[in-house]
Amino acid sequence: MPMKLPPFARAFLAAVIGWALAGPVQADAPSLKARLAALQQALAKNAFGRPLHIESTETSGDIKGDVHAVVAHPFADVVDALKSRGNWCDILILPFNVKQCLAPDDGRSLKVRIGRKFDQPVEDAYEVDFTYRMVDQSPNHIEVHLNAAAGPLGTRDYRIVVEAIPIDAQHAFIRLSYAYGFGLAARLAMQGYLATTGSDKIGFSVTDRPANGDPVYVGGVRGVIERNAMRYFLAIDAYLNAPDDADRRALDWFVASERYPRQLHEMAQATYLEMKRREMRRQEKAGS
Repeated sequence: MPMKLPPFARAFLAAVIGWALAGPVQADAPSLKARLAALQQALAKNAFGRPLHIESTETSGDIKGDVHAVVAHPFADVVDALKSRGNWCDILILPFNVKQCLAPDDGRSLKVRIGRKFDQPVEDAYEVDFTYRMVDQSPNHIEVHLNAAAGPLGTRDYRIVVEAIPIDAQHAFIRLSYAYGFGLAARLAMQGYLATTGSDKIGFSVTDRPANGDPVYVGGVRGVIERNAMRYFLAIDAYLNAPDDADRRALDWFVASERYPRQLHEMAQATYLEMKRREMRRQEKAGS
């Protein structure tokens, strides 16, 4: 029987499960070039309306989601966005459930507060301490890792990995991998969420296409991972669109997420933008 959780705990679980990116990734351009070549057909023809592909896997103790996408930005701009811890805080604050991100003066950490989808005091949100590491930065490849040993509700081994290579003068190929480990407590908590609040949530991967032609989308934990992987990719894309304009980044993120309402809609645009303005001001004040 799924573990019963109060409504807030179920919502909180859905939010924090979105924090664990990656899986082992080789730090070299040829590996990513090979992946780009293998995905040419999927990137050219899909339901996303852009060159993008999502996939996910689940094992007994780990869940992983990958987003691969071509972005209409020079590789140099992608490098500039990803190489700074401060930029990462401007990126990570965009998803609705991130309440704050601070880059201390230690040169290696990010303190991220994850909470409810709606506005809440920052001290009530769960703090996840990430270690930032530049794995590779070369003329043809960049790879950044964010790692956290532990998270709430029995989750562990949080990892964010983003890497990119140039395609041509105006385009780059990005891979965002998203994964986390979990024990029995986290599995039971997730089962409770999926049986209640998250019972109608879906991901992006199509698992079946019946005779009527309507796609059947993945659900369960893989659906959770895919939704969050897309949210964080869209945050990177929004930053690339407006690195010097926080208000435009928030608007771009919301508009992009609303292109996939069945998966990503959570609140009205005005509610989201007002919440993010407050959170960004709070974040800026705390970091000054």
